[in-house]
Amino acid sequence: MQSGVTQTTAENLVFGAGTIHRNLQYDDETQSWNFRDSLVGATSGGSTLTITPELIDVEVDGTGVKVQGLTMKTGETATLETNFVEITRDILSTLVFGEVTQNALAGYDLIESRADIKSGDYWENVAFVGKSSTGKDIIVILENALCTSGLSLGSQNKKETVVKATFECTQKASGDMNTLPYKIYYPRKEG
Repeated sequence: MQSGVTQTTAENLVFGAGTIHRNLQYDDETQSWNFRDSLVGATSGGSTLTITPELIDVEVDGTGVKVQGLTMKTGETATLETNFVEITRDILSTLVFGEVTQNALAGYDLIESRADIKSGDYWENVAFVGKSSTGKDIIVILENALCTSGLSLGSQNKKETVVKATFECTQKASGDMNTLPYKIYYPRKEG
């Protein structure tokens, strides 16, 4: 064999930058997602989704190698890093945990620092929606998402400004303290 290509390879490719959504929901009645209403904004440079289990290898005297069954999962992290080229008041206030005062000055809303993180700073979820090469949606949802990147805004002549945002999935205090509430919806093969 010279390649891993099979008859189904073309069906399992993911193309494009995907889209970023806030509070993506599935409506059982209409059997559809609220893609349009939950869209956060345009991106440039794509997004990076990272889900990483935290592992430890139990050391046992007399073993010089890793032993199957002695690797234990001790936790996990799930993050979505994206690059917003569309910069809105809501995106800015999310990045800095800012307090928004509407119409603070004629024609302007004001975003100011506040000392603490409020429950509203956690998004119900942040979602990445990509497309398979067959046009089916691949959806990854990180629940209880908190933006932890802050604001770094650099601008250049003849280039659009891009703001990087990193969202981390968190568990509610009432949830399972050993797992994160993320979901991956992958299209089922028909037939």
